[in-house]
Amino acid sequence: MKLNVKAFALASGLVWGINWFAVTWWMMAFDGATREVLFVGRMYRGFTLSPIGSLVALLWGFGDGFLIGLMVAWIYNKVSPHLQSDKE
Repeated sequence: MKLNVKAFALASGLVWGINWFAVTWWMMAFDGATREVLFVGRMYRGFTLSPIGSLVALLWGFGDGFLIGLMVAWIYNKVSPHLQSDKE
């Protein structure tokens, strides 16, 4: 079975982006909004614990998830025919 590379990449990007958006709001709910740069802010430029930072995390997360999903689906499609048994 082959994966649809574009659909898998889009789904991965949406899941990862929405995940970072939700995590940012979750952290703000418990720690409050702050302008200090966290570890994630070093990877995702512009990220802070703020409403604007959650949108930055959403965009970076979508791009990151999209590229990783694209690579995973492409590699899966290249490798999976070689791993199928002859019984199928």
